[in-house]
Amino acid sequence: MKNPPDTSASEDLGTDFKKALDAGWLPIREVARQTGVNAVTLRAWERRYGLIVPQRTPKGHRLFCAEHVQRILTILTWLNRGVAVSQVKQLLDTPQGLTEPVGNDWLVLRQILLQAVTQLAERTLDDTVNQAMALYPPRTLCEQLLMPLLAELEQRWQGQFGAQMERVFVYSWLRSKFGARIYHNNRQLRTAPLLLINHSDLPMEPYLWLTAWLISSVDCPVEVFDWPLPAGELALAVDHLQARGVLLYSSKAMNLSQLTKLLNGVSCPKIIAGPTVCIHHAELSARTTAIADLSLAEDPLSAHQGLIERGLI
Repeated sequence: MKNPPDTSASEDLGTDFKKALDAGWLPIREVARQTGVNAVTLRAWERRYGLIVPQRTPKGHRLFCAEHVQRILTILTWLNRGVAVSQVKQLLDTPQGLTEPVGNDWLVLRQILLQAVTQLAERTLDDTVNQAMALYPPRTLCEQLLMPLLAELEQRWQGQFGAQMERVFVYSWLRSKFGARIYHNNRQLRTAPLLLINHSDLPMEPYLWLTAWLISSVDCPVEVFDWPLPAGELALAVDHLQARGVLLYSSKAMNLSQLTKLLNGVSCPKIIAGPTVCIHHAELSARTTAIADLSLAEDPLSAHQGLIERGLI
């Protein structure tokens, strides 16, 4: 579902701004849509690090060109390699001249968050993630910080006293954190939602909420059902919501014998995501040819990318 360039920010901003848009310059909201880096982060990169220096109208509104967009994409490449945002400008300006070892912000942030979880320090956890959200786009934050943190915690919790306490603490925080953001984004949007369903019997699926946040961050309404639906009721929910697609997320083995019945009557695109795809790889791959419009994704990042490639977000 490809959207045209968002030029709504030009309303009531003066003739200079409109002339610039007509000449091919891009407003910050359109650049955010094209790159996945939200406007708050773009402003922070400009203000704190000088990474992007847009043109300004006489009224101070930011305008970007194609070269700015390409530079933003290059910045994302460095961030995804683990380079600290404070060191990216040096790499951009003198790509062959960096002689000092590059620090890894992600490792430092993960250690801060890990300690916050072990101490049940919600304010530290929340403040640290908020600061990272201001500097990094959602996909980068998931790939480099949040997903590695959850994986590290899962290893930590194996057979350790206090593991369930920490798990409930961090999963509850994560669901509240991203649930609130999704709710506020949904309030601003009027298009058909994507329906995400916790298809396991686990009371909390943290990666489901990361997936929902990634989808919501590109201005797609999201409805999250945090519990499985029986056959028949899934099609009913899709019909009531007029959903653009449905994503079933599970980190556990699923009942494949019920899959065809479950998806019967669901005419919109269908995605099965999570570790269940690895568990049932051969069987599910075969089902994608037998069940119309069914695709697979192993984690939030591949689910997000697959939805983009299919034009659903």
